[in-house]
Amino acid sequence: MTALATAMRRNACPGLSRPMPTGDGLLVRLHPQGTIPLPAFAGLCAAARAYGNGVIEITSRGGIQARGLSAASAARFAASVATLAIAAEDGVPVHCNALAGIDTEELFDCGVLAAELRHALAKRSMTPRLAAKTSIAVDGGGTLDLAGLAADIRLCAETRNGAVALRVAVGGDATSAAVLGTVAPGRGVETVMRLLEVLARRGRDARARDIVATEGAALFRAAIVELLIPARPRGSADPAPNSRSRGNEREEASRTAIGLHRLRDGSFACGVGPAFGHADASALERLVEAARKAGANGLRTAPERALLAIKLTPQAAVAFAATAAQLGFVVRADDPRRHIVACAGAPICASAHFASRALAPLIAAQAAHELAGGFTIHLSGCAKGCALSARADLTVVGTPDGCALIDHGSARDTPFAVTPASELPAAIAQHLRAQKPEADHV
Repeated sequence: MTALATAMRRNACPGLSRPMPTGDGLLVRLHPQGTIPLPAFAGLCAAARAYGNGVIEITSRGGIQARGLSAASAARFAASVATLAIAAEDGVPVHCNALAGIDTEELFDCGVLAAELRHALAKRSMTPRLAAKTSIAVDGGGTLDLAGLAADIRLCAETRNGAVALRVAVGGDATSAAVLGTVAPGRGVETVMRLLEVLARRGRDARARDIVATEGAALFRAAIVELLIPARPRGSADPAPNSRSRGNEREEASRTAIGLHRLRDGSFACGVGPAFGHADASALERLVEAARKAGANGLRTAPERALLAIKLTPQAAVAFAATAAQLGFVVRADDPRRHIVACAGAPICASAHFASRALAPLIAAQAAHELAGGFTIHLSGCAKGCALSARADLTVVGTPDGCALIDHGSARDTPFAVTPASELPAAIAQHLRAQKPEADHV
């Protein structure tokens, strides 16, 4: 019990066995693997309501968080969840595609490689030797990729001479990570473990992005150089078949988890999202019941704070989405609520200076026209920035003096203005309109 109640470093990641103190009690997180059976998901919701404050969040990386637990109830919550037999990891997270193993477009089933990696990590006791937020991404290609997910180590499937290979990169997302080369899928586990050893030798605070920024990627490449597939002569390389133009908005919209996705067996997955990434356990239980009535065999979590009901007919998917919309869930890719990330806020969190989640719907409604093209607003009730550590197009931080507005930065950066919480929706709408090109106002 003492271990469960022990305060963690701010940069640490919570888990079932390592709850993290927050302004509204302890928070725990699960990293689910594959499909969660509907009865198990319903049981998770019931446990969150019984032992916490009933608030459940889907994170930007597809994790599930339960809030408002105490030192005593966290242990009971963990015991209750253990009986549900939900496949989840509680160490270095190994992220793979949300539809791994059932996607019609994936180049290979990255779930198999992810499972092998988790086994290797446990066998070599790597977690205690690495920084708290070290992560691995294994992208098998397909409908829902991991291009926007930053990780210390990335493996991304592509084809070379008609065979699948894994492009290896470190320290970022698909755009910012340093590419080291390609390896055969059979070398994937060894490649990752060698790269993790580089990090472990640098100490428990070492992150790949920091090493790349200060020293370059040579240290990582040297660790796997004999595993790399020899580069083809200049001008003869094939483009990766799963690469897509990130500037094509129609294509990008089709790749969001929200909406319908055809599966390998001819059925469909239907993706919906809790508004602003959170929902009451009771609302989620009603969503589970809607999925059951639609014939789904379970739910999967996905990056972008989404839930996917699996194995539906097209007609059942439409009915499920309609019910989800009635329950307040996001069911359209163009929903302006998808552009707003909000922390728990006041009065849920004692550290917050304004009701971020209460104001989020008002901001989404008032600024709906301006919220497009990937623009992100981060509403943080205090300077800790719990809901989003990265930069956002607009960050709002609660302070004793009002709401501080930060342009293209994080909660730690300098604001350009401070406004009362009562005037925040109007102030944000005005700021967004000012950022639009003049032609857009005509």
